[in-house]
Amino acid sequence: MTGSVFPLILETGIGVDLTGDDATKAAVRAVEDAIRRVLFPRMRDVLPGGDRANMRVEATIAVPGADRVDINAVRAGFPYGQVEVRAVEGGHRQPNGLIGEDGQEGVILVAVAVIAVGW
Repeated sequence: MTGSVFPLILETGIGVDLTGDDATKAAVRAVEDAIRRVLFPRMRDVLPGGDRANMRVEATIAVPGADRVDINAVRAGFPYGQVEVRAVEGGHRQPNGLIGEDGQEGVILVAVAVIAVGW
């Protein structure tokens, strides 16, 4: 194959922080969920120059409190490629039934990742 092909592959993942209301933790877990069950055994055969460094990866993470996501921490979860990460408002926030020492009810925070791969 020659030229640019994007996206070639799409994968989704879900990440949850059960008690910390931590948007970054949920986002990182969503990316881990997406990439842990995907294997691209012949990817080098189709990448320009046969080099995974030429792989283009775009991750969109929908999570409550998207402005609190540490993009660099999410990007660090990808083993190779030219990675672009963006966080957008979405996902889900749900009371978890726990009351913290501050008297506030805790929440479950759910993030959804869509990972696009190509070149």
